[in-house]
Amino acid sequence: MQEAIARHKTAITRTELSRPIKLALADGILTNDRPLFDYGCGLGDDLRQLATEGYQVAGWDPVHHPDAAQQRAPIVNIGYVVNVIEDPRERAEALRRAWALAEEVLVVSARLTPDARFQGEAREFEDGVLTSRGTFQKFFDQQELRNWIDQNLETSSVPAAPGVFYAFRDEESRTAFVASRYRRRLVAPRLTKSAELYNQHEELLMPLMDFVSDRGRLPADDELSNRGALCEVFGSIRRAFAVINRVTDTESWDQITAERAQDLLIYLGLSQFEGRPPFGKLPRALQRDVKGFFSSYKQACEEADDLLYSIGAPGIVDGACQISETGKLTPSALYVHESALDVLSPILRLYEGCARGYIGRVDGANLIKLHRDEPKISYLSYPAFETDPHPTLSFSMTVHLQTFRERSRDYAKYRNPPILHRKECFVRSDHPLHAKFARLTRIEEDKGLYEDTSRIGTRDGWNEALTAKGLYLKGHRLLRSAPD
Repeated sequence: MQEAIARHKTAITRTELSRPIKLALADGILTNDRPLFDYGCGLGDDLRQLATEGYQVAGWDPVHHPDAAQQRAPIVNIGYVVNVIEDPRERAEALRRAWALAEEVLVVSARLTPDARFQGEAREFEDGVLTSRGTFQKFFDQQELRNWIDQNLETSSVPAAPGVFYAFRDEESRTAFVASRYRRRLVAPRLTKSAELYNQHEELLMPLMDFVSDRGRLPADDELSNRGALCEVFGSIRRAFAVINRVTDTESWDQITAERAQDLLIYLGLSQFEGRPPFGKLPRALQRDVKGFFSSYKQACEEADDLLYSIGAPGIVDGACQISETGKLTPSALYVHESALDVLSPILRLYEGCARGYIGRVDGANLIKLHRDEPKISYLSYPAFETDPHPTLSFSMTVHLQTFRERSRDYAKYRNPPILHRKECFVRSDHPLHAKFARLTRIEEDKGLYEDTSRIGTRDGWNEALTAKGLYLKGHRLLRSAPD
């Protein structure tokens, strides 16, 4: 096992943090106040970079750091280690050893089957392959990897991304993390008029406004750090919020409450796939959300189930796509930018959530294709979406929601890749670049560039259309070519 890990790790040179570590940072799993232990850290590139940024880190490696202590830590990472261990028993034992060190979360990552195509010539060996460099690799399918983790650790892991999973030590922490994925970022309503009492105590009232924006309900006695000061000035939390209501838009607060209730329904609906926790096992904050939004946990679960099961009814998803105010509708799908997922209808958010709950976050994907004709979600990457007026497709990954088979395609080396038009259709109307995108589309329409849509869907076809009209693009400006 030690030699296999050493050969693999030594062959890797990193110029940035590894993918599992970046995901743990982005998801709030790894924070400055929660030390990390890297089990199988190789040369320690991740640890050095994290240390320079103020994180508390340590690691062990059987070859490069064999004398380092294998110590317990809140967060433990076992990154791309299990897939290079030839013996299945040793592979499982390495996973269990790392798990024994994890006080809160174990981050597990391994290579997936689609990665095999980048290995060059390889021959079968045991349950994996020997690569041209003489290293062993075990390639997993997404569900295979999850099942293997869950069976060996006797837990229910959470997919963070393709080939990356979080195993939580505490069920409440796991539930809180999964629920947080479906809670949108909402902003408190703006002030509509001045009020002497509010202006006098604005700083004192801000934490209360932030809490209600975040949870959609008033806080319990132990949920607001300055509760005592608020009650001393206003008499109660409810009276303090009444002051806020008088100087803001009451309907906006009602909308926040409705949207937070919707977020909770989406979480409860998707939790059906993994075994919905009983009410008593929910984190205290979620228990209070349920009581604040619904008459009972039973009612909340029934509403969530009705919403979830409706997705499978004929025409429901298709109908939701057709009436969506956000996204670009085509005969076979609705396309939306990742930033617009939050404003989709509950049906479509659940539809996409079914795929995300299985595959996790797809790195680099910024456009989501919601198929109308069969239960599939595709994640598309357009790296230059914001800067290129007609960005090219880099890769795609599709998840079928009945078979849960994944299909990925790399367009990076295509000579004539697909491109996008009408970018304003994919984003929300309040997206900072919406007006810029829409203006270019209007000009392109006026110049007749969309007259033959059958030939402009690829980069070459689009450039030919521009040339035929004597035009060219400079950024998001359409200019006339100089005469020969």
